[in-house]
Amino acid sequence: MGDQTSAIEAATLSLPTELERDVAWCLEDWRANDKVRRLWNKDASLWTGSGEDQWLSWLDLAEADSTRIQIYREFAKNIRSQHFEHVLVFGMGGSSLFPEVLRMTFGTIPGFPKLHVLDSTDPIHIRRTERRLALARTLFIVSSKSGSTLEPNIFKAYFQERVRHVLGRTDIGDRFVAVTDPGSALEKTARMEGFAHIFHGVPNVGGRYSALSHFGMIPGAAMGLDVADFLKRARRMAAATSPNVPVDTNPGVELGAVLGAAARRGIDKLTLIASPGIYNLGAWLEQLVAESTGKDGTAILPVDSEKIGPPEVYGDDRLFVYMRLESGVDPEQEETVDRLVAAKLPVITIPIKEIRDLGQELFRWEIATAVASSILGIHPFDQPDVEASKIETKKLTAEYERGGQLPEQQPLLESEGICVYTDDGNAAALGPISSLEGLLHAHLARIGAGDYFAILAYLEMSERNKTILQSIRHRVHNAKRVATSLVFGPRFLHSTGQAYKGGPNNGVFLQLTCEDAEDLAIPGHRFSFGTVKAAQARGDFEVLVTRDRRAIWLHLRANVKDDLLRIEETVEKALS
Repeated sequence: MGDQTSAIEAATLSLPTELERDVAWCLEDWRANDKVRRLWNKDASLWTGSGEDQWLSWLDLAEADSTRIQIYREFAKNIRSQHFEHVLVFGMGGSSLFPEVLRMTFGTIPGFPKLHVLDSTDPIHIRRTERRLALARTLFIVSSKSGSTLEPNIFKAYFQERVRHVLGRTDIGDRFVAVTDPGSALEKTARMEGFAHIFHGVPNVGGRYSALSHFGMIPGAAMGLDVADFLKRARRMAAATSPNVPVDTNPGVELGAVLGAAARRGIDKLTLIASPGIYNLGAWLEQLVAESTGKDGTAILPVDSEKIGPPEVYGDDRLFVYMRLESGVDPEQEETVDRLVAAKLPVITIPIKEIRDLGQELFRWEIATAVASSILGIHPFDQPDVEASKIETKKLTAEYERGGQLPEQQPLLESEGICVYTDDGNAAALGPISSLEGLLHAHLARIGAGDYFAILAYLEMSERNKTILQSIRHRVHNAKRVATSLVFGPRFLHSTGQAYKGGPNNGVFLQLTCEDAEDLAIPGHRFSFGTVKAAQARGDFEVLVTRDRRAIWLHLRANVKDDLLRIEETVEKALS
């Protein structure tokens, strides 16, 4: 045991006295009631007793036997022998977010193809992704646990047609791989179409806990990741979090106790700070934590990629977790964190020796999220409000298939081509509005202590758009001193979207959509990618306002950059 866990350094906790006492109480409760052993024995009574025991096979994923390791090695060898230059993963949520972390963290590994991930229905984003590829030398991984998820299936349909056109033949199954649960619709299709490989997921592992399964490791193997070493390091954390380790030295239980105890005190904005080499880990953590805890009026809300400011700009609802990559420390980041600690804000510092230790951190956070959910008394493995958005989207796309258009809507306001929409309840709360500045002033004035502000952008995930949206986000943060979030749709629907709708009513939302400068047809469907994106935005907004969320929706013209710059300028005026 010591050999396996000695490489894991203890986290440093800097907590207020009251929170420190609460954490100690939680840890003693876990020790006295043998809860770590009950967790590993898959005891549903740790949570709500509503079938949680059926979703705990992720505990076994680090224990990869020689057969599984050989599968990854053979697949990597096969990829290399065929001289593919690119691998493109089609997925959503748990099927896409961790492959994206691998892509951003490890880059392109010499001798292996470059990994790409597609989880946006924005037609311009899809077209630009396509242009980065040499289609004739690209392998496509269709990744869907259920096999019926809309987005991977329509990505598959589009790129199959494009590959047929480039190769000039119809038998293109050797360019496609499926990762899906046994017996799914995708597996049946993949067999019929002659896919090169079909890899099965584990039915008793939910999507957000699947990073160490084939859903994360098959893309990793394709890009040349040393999967055996990656899982070995995850196994090290599994040993460190086992029932044989005292609770007060268990890194996963300790982190979970802090998360859960803090959230019970209203310190529920989990602000993530990560060293540059692992900064994209936050996107995966957003889904894991928000989708697990964001329900029944409760949530721990991860705050990712928010620029860390001086201590005085934060309220009393913040918990900071600094994931410190010791092989790549940022001195400016260190100074910022030191100021937070000196100001006696709650800070957890997790030392990570090198990026190859990413596997162990996945397991730490999975244990911690399960522990925090137990402390909060919620079911960490379901996602009821994700399903609600899917249902609304399906209704709208079905209506389009029948009639060729989406239902018309009347804007609350139109200002120089930007249309504003909301429901009757929000319109009444905002009062008479005659300008975009007046609207944004009234909407942002609804932000109070303990709230958060979220931008929900159904736009191209380009660096240009991100830069402007980050600026808008930080203007609101600096003026209102509340937590902020910037997420792109439809990606966030399978992630933080659960907490936005199922968590407490303390979010203030600005949804952004746009006219598409170009659209892309989807083979076999009447609707296009632009139609799907519009239906997803409408469906999600409908669920938000049905839950009485404070939300407005701005629809921009096709010249997105100009309209975003105008909104940024208007937000500045509205806040002043």
